[in-house]
Amino acid sequence: MYAIVDIETTGSYAAANGITEISIHIFDGTTVVEKFESLINPGQPIPYYIQAMTGINDKMVAGAPRFEQVAEKIYNLLQDKIFIAHNVNFDYSFIKAHLRESGFELNTKKLCTVRLSRKIFPGFPSYSLGKLCQSLGIPIYDRHRAGGDTAATVKIFQLLLQNDKEQHIQISLQRNSKESVLPPNVPKEHFDQLPFTPGVYYFHNEKGKVVYVGKANNIRYRVNSHFSNNSQSRQKQNFLQHVHAISYQRCGTELMACILESTEIKKRWPVFNSSQKRWEDVYGIYLYEDQNGYLRLVIDKNRKRLNPVYTFHYLVDGHAIIRKLIKEFKLCPKLCFLQKDAGKCEGIQEGSCAGACEQLESPASYNSRIEKACASLRYQPSFAIVDKGLNGEDQSCILVLEGNFYGMGYIPPDVPISDIELVKDHLTTYRENNFIRNLVNGYAARFPDKVVMLETISSQSFH
Repeated sequence: MYAIVDIETTGSYAAANGITEISIHIFDGTTVVEKFESLINPGQPIPYYIQAMTGINDKMVAGAPRFEQVAEKIYNLLQDKIFIAHNVNFDYSFIKAHLRESGFELNTKKLCTVRLSRKIFPGFPSYSLGKLCQSLGIPIYDRHRAGGDTAATVKIFQLLLQNDKEQHIQISLQRNSKESVLPPNVPKEHFDQLPFTPGVYYFHNEKGKVVYVGKANNIRYRVNSHFSNNSQSRQKQNFLQHVHAISYQRCGTELMACILESTEIKKRWPVFNSSQKRWEDVYGIYLYEDQNGYLRLVIDKNRKRLNPVYTFHYLVDGHAIIRKLIKEFKLCPKLCFLQKDAGKCEGIQEGSCAGACEQLESPASYNSRIEKACASLRYQPSFAIVDKGLNGEDQSCILVLEGNFYGMGYIPPDVPISDIELVKDHLTTYRENNFIRNLVNGYAARFPDKVVMLETISSQSFH
């Protein structure tokens, strides 16, 4: 048995919106054997643009039951049926979320008449409900009302059953099929071609424009997670409604994927990306003199009218830099606030601290090393981060020249990393931004075994 469903709502995602109308037609494959239709009081105002589209206003639902009052009836109708809707994940996510709030957990198989129509009736100009009905010669009444849209979906599904020569419906119902969780407009082939490797993926809208860029350590798993989870978020519903195609670029490492994602977001400005559009360095390393005359390094949030020695976005990067300075310049972990307990100084125990924290070393002696440490942060070295490549023989290379991110790519095994000009021939150049600079510097501080230091070169080498 099938439960063919349509709902009207106050908005596009279940986490913050309510249902205003629901229609359920129980269909045995031939005829509708039972119907349930009702206006629902959503418990919140209906936006004016939705009132104009559906014709349902606040006055109409004021005396209607709240969802929890009909939840048991809805659950009993749905729980042992195959749930069908046009763009099924939209309707299913709302009903599942509202049933859960009412104490019922819905878990049923699903079929999407958009995805099935694309397979069984390929080549139509549009698969929106109205346009699809027009192409199939199905009259549709009470458009954008739950009852009218459900009745039209029933007729679509009847035609799908009658014309399903290649058993797409049965294939979609199989346990390992992802048809029920994928966006209605994205061909399954786009998912099947995704690799299990690091890289960047792109979601495209109906016109091919990139609307979202993401990075992943495993592209296939990450893309699938956008749609296979039970989230009722705005982002998931935006993806389900607006994504029509998926493409990708493989990368050798997750770090390269992070860099590529940042450059692509800055270049394409995708509508559904929010991070990095207004990227800021949130934290800084600050230098100040304490009451005993010792210069001290401290990590704090960036503040107006204060000049940090160094800025970064992630705390973990700042801690890695401080630890590196402590080791290289024999600084005191207590005076750098990395050791905050009242116990014995770990630096003294390890032999790296000369006792400034206990005033056993003079401020002048200790401060001279602090000043050298700060100068080292202002020094801009040249280095390469070398890691695994794409084909098992090459190496990935991220090149930084005199503190500036130059580019990245893949180096054949016969190319020495020390030959900068030769290395550059195999790299793609990218425009640097603060996010990339801090990302690369922070990674280099955390994983020094992957860093190859290069001799300082002249500025001419940048061109």
